[in-house]
Amino acid sequence: MISSSLRTVPIMMLATVLMPSVVLAQPHMPTARDRGVAVATDSPAAGAADERVVDLPLESGTHQRVLYVAPPHVQATIVMLPGGAGNVGVDRDGDIRHGDNFVVRTRALWVAKGYAVVIPDTVDQVNLRGLRSSSQYAQLVEALIGFARAQAAAPVFLLGTSQGSIAAMNGAAHARPGMLAGVVLTESVSRMGGSHETVFDADPGGVRVPALVVANHDDQCDVAPPEDAPRIAAAMTHSPDVHVLDVTGGVVASKKVCGSLTPHGYYGIEAQVVAAISGWLHAHR
Repeated sequence: MISSSLRTVPIMMLATVLMPSVVLAQPHMPTARDRGVAVATDSPAAGAADERVVDLPLESGTHQRVLYVAPPHVQATIVMLPGGAGNVGVDRDGDIRHGDNFVVRTRALWVAKGYAVVIPDTVDQVNLRGLRSSSQYAQLVEALIGFARAQAAAPVFLLGTSQGSIAAMNGAAHARPGMLAGVVLTESVSRMGGSHETVFDADPGGVRVPALVVANHDDQCDVAPPEDAPRIAAAMTHSPDVHVLDVTGGVVASKKVCGSLTPHGYYGIEAQVVAAISGWLHAHR
């Protein structure tokens, strides 16, 4: 049911890795092959999804790998920010080694609704726990927004889930004016846990774009209690439009209550949640 109410590295190392702007100079763009979405070549046929793996060159000489999937006609682009350690495991051919996360496994549903998605992997398999609220990571999110805007002349949204909501909040709080259409925070980490950071450490007062906070009544994750959703919304004091979306349901297929295959990750209710969020996105394009 859906209703409406509203391996870790030092920060200094990340500062040399993450750049506020990315030059797409001769990126690697092989044809992607992965479950869940249509596979396309560099010149996709009419009606097919454009799916590419892109290695964005960074100043340090390393690369930020992203999976980009887009329908023929893009209504908007969503930069997806996964939870956990953030390591999605995107291979050069588009295969994904860790595809259970909500924002990863639902990409076909978003594309079917006209949204392009940008799914970033971690740089050199860095564990992102404890780093997502940093100024350096805000710079990387800004670079991902810039990449998204370069792919399609369409509004760009951030969507984070669980630990990824910290990154989404941080990115939205530091995005330059006019770069971002809105931010979606799903099952957000709002209580201190092993990552030693929450969405409240990511400058919620700096968010100046419309925001949607999604909370599942049946989420049992102790660091992301659904009852904190109104408090998260209230912290975004400079957002022109903050809304809380309450949902219920989900299937437990994991021993970890904060795992992706539980109500925390909307397992079993993906289509309903995607449809509800899509409605909000449509109204804010």
